[in-house]
Amino acid sequence: MKVDGIFEVAIKVKNLDASAKFYQEVIGLNKGLYDESRRWLFLWVGTNNGMVVLQEDKDGCPRQHFAFRVQESDLNGLKEHLEKSGVVVEGPVSLDWMNAVSVYFADPDGHDLEFCAIRNGSFAPTLNRRQEP
Repeated sequence: MKVDGIFEVAIKVKNLDASAKFYQEVIGLNKGLYDESRRWLFLWVGTNNGMVVLQEDKDGCPRQHFAFRVQESDLNGLKEHLEKSGVVVEGPVSLDWMNAVSVYFADPDGHDLEFCAIRNGSFAPTLNRRQEP
């Protein structure tokens, strides 16, 4: 038995309408299903490779982090698109330990997001065992 990947990530958001606009118009995710009774929006990532579920919770939400995998050749264009959309971007940051480069930014709720590009499409981590912090 093995896990092949992550299919769905759910995040709490304070304002579903604002977050939906950000994730669809700025990030480029596609609407899957809107569950009006729960105020949840299911968004497709890429060509239906997985989902991000926005779950409205007006009482607040803990800050979370997750990354979207992108092509290295698209990273600079994505950074420019974010900046033109008024998003503050950090990077690109080289992640040599995993043969990747990333840019970091936040969504309207302050969740830490990342566009991560594996260099030459080849994931090659230098750490192959768990290390204590």
